[in-house]
Amino acid sequence: MGVPTKNLPDSGSMVQPGRLKRLLRHLIDIYSPSGKEEELLDFLYNYLKRRDLPVIRQDVDDSRYNLLVVPPKAPSIDLALVGHLDTVVAYDFEQYGFDMEEDEIRGLGAADMKGGCAAMVEAYLCAWERYAPHLPVALALIVGEEEEGDGAQQLVKEYRFPWIIIGEPTDLAPCLSHYGYLEIQFLTRGKRAHASLAHRGQSPVESMLKLLLAFTDYMERKRNDIIYNIRDLYSYPAGFVVPDRCEVWIDTHVPTEAPVGDIIIDLEELVEQERAKHGLLDMTIQFTTVHGGYEIPDRGAMIDSLKEAFEKNLLSWNPGIFRSHSDANIFWEAGIKPVILGPGTIDKAHVPEESVSFEQVCRAAGIYTDCLIALASASS
Repeated sequence: MGVPTKNLPDSGSMVQPGRLKRLLRHLIDIYSPSGKEEELLDFLYNYLKRRDLPVIRQDVDDSRYNLLVVPPKAPSIDLALVGHLDTVVAYDFEQYGFDMEEDEIRGLGAADMKGGCAAMVEAYLCAWERYAPHLPVALALIVGEEEEGDGAQQLVKEYRFPWIIIGEPTDLAPCLSHYGYLEIQFLTRGKRAHASLAHRGQSPVESMLKLLLAFTDYMERKRNDIIYNIRDLYSYPAGFVVPDRCEVWIDTHVPTEAPVGDIIIDLEELVEQERAKHGLLDMTIQFTTVHGGYEIPDRGAMIDSLKEAFEKNLLSWNPGIFRSHSDANIFWEAGIKPVILGPGTIDKAHVPEESVSFEQVCRAAGIYTDCLIALASASS
């Protein structure tokens, strides 16, 4: 957006940019890939505890947990701010930490989504200072989003919030629609043989390549609205031999209106056709994750509170669509209405040069703060 932090609207004056920047620096400097978030969890637990927030640990496994703040005296919890603390694995273990040049903050997780987490914590502190302990909003900082989604799964086992805001990078566009997601595994098997005895059509790798050509042809002809990514392709290394198996994992992001059931049946039939065409005995498909998309109407009291917060922060209300996979799918299936809204852009996530605009992080904190205050004022 390019607006200097000092020119932020007055409605965000409760936000303390210095405190926010210091927190974000700590979050980025602490390495927290999925499954190894313990050090960051300990830091944030103590950070929230020192500020007199009633933070609790919700166990996810033997060493990891979600951090929750649920005000004990609130008449009801109308909303939860939700952020995931984990990142992808660092591209460079020597240079993943915080760096800032002018307005741009670089570092692993800056966009996805430590910038959003820092803004949510800052907003919660601002609202807590005014309305504690009656604030009708919870704060949930969770683990595991980049891998299994186990933090979100554990959260919905014990808590149900009518609405949540997730701080994924949306360039501050409120996303009321979310793509569905299919994780697909293709597997071909054969018989191990000496490499000099390889014959055409008998290699699981060659069979997999034919299957992938059929898959991409199907997507281009019939489902060109679907975003797919061939994430992993590998055979099992066994020296100078024809491998006995080949495996592929594919991410597919599916528009909300797409017929997920039809797509699944189509792909199962595609595999059967390819197996029969090439005379193969073992070619399989599995859908290891299936999440439907959703679309929330642009109306209602919660949406009105967000619109008011956008107006106070001098931003236009232009709802968008979140086209990636996120924990929002898990929350939606649990009966919770998720709005995706956060600083940064998705093209800056999961890349070596990951970054986020600090001005956007401050604006996000202002939006969250004003939304929380509106809800607290309405319930008091």
